[in-house]
Amino acid sequence: MISAPVITAVVSLVGLAGVLAWRVREGRTAVTVKKIVMPPLGMATGFCMFFVPAFRVPWTWGIGAFLVGAIVFAYPLLLTSSLRREGDAIMMKRSGAFFTVVIVLAVVRYLARGYFDALLSLEQTGALFYLLAFGMIVHWRVKLLLLYRELTSPGLAAETPAEEMAVGE
Repeated sequence: MISAPVITAVVSLVGLAGVLAWRVREGRTAVTVKKIVMPPLGMATGFCMFFVPAFRVPWTWGIGAFLVGAIVFAYPLLLTSSLRREGDAIMMKRSGAFFTVVIVLAVVRYLARGYFDALLSLEQTGALFYLLAFGMIVHWRVKLLLLYRELTSPGLAAETPAEEMAVGE
């Protein structure tokens, strides 16, 4: 029989491969407001887990996890993502470090989960990591949306077609 840690590791690797493949495909198409806003909105449905008592954590833990995601874990994504105008389209330009950042974040999450599973229930650990990821995604996507709006503002239309703006600016 296969042990739970092995199953968890395999599922995590499959999930990571799926995220990386999605990012490659997404990077080949123009960025739109819908593509920026929909992932956090879709992810927000995960807050329904807190209707189940087993997933509830103290407010301070939840706010802490959200802030760690928004401040610490979003930072590498902000540094390795930028938007640029290519003609009439806005395209995402990622540095070569972007995929390394995503892989490192996944490894940190996997290793930390083992530590937290010893202290908290599986459901509470999942809830905290959800809040951490949500904070990271929201911060990153808000910055992308602000840059997108800046690149699509009428004043920028006269600038060079390869105008590029980094998310971390």
